[in-house]
Amino acid sequence: MSIEVGEKLTGKVSGITNFGAFIDLGNKKTGLVHISEISNSFVKDIHDVLTVGDEVTVLVTSVGDDGKIGLSIRKLEDKPKEEEKKEQGNSAKRPAQKKAPVREQNSGNKQEDFDALMNSFLKESDDRLSSLRKNTEGKRGGRGGRRN
Repeated sequence: MSIEVGEKLTGKVSGITNFGAFIDLGNKKTGLVHISEISNSFVKDIHDVLTVGDEVTVLVTSVGDDGKIGLSIRKLEDKPKEEEKKEQGNSAKRPAQKKAPVREQNSGNKQEDFDALMNSFLKESDDRLSSLRKNTEGKRGGRGGRRN
């Protein structure tokens, strides 16, 4: 029996550690469900959710060249409605990032716009570097440093 990524399998919990649970899949195959893949909610103690001998349905997430099988219970669970709403709302949005100031763009040449942006970036970068050098210059030890 070959196990492939994406398969749904049923197995028994054969062992529990502080980082996950080992699932006996039959035919002398065992996989690991990491503690983060057990539930959609936070799991502080795995013993609160699983016990040895429990029968569980798992999704195969990875099969390593060395025979290690990665499993997930969480990916089979129905997502809570709150999380679905969040995901639907976030699907059209990008993650919040620090954005550069908005500049008026001419309908002119794109190369000129790029050059102007690059020049302003280089100027800001040089200003920051010179400021950094001034602030760290006196803090170095050894000969030649400023003395008060």
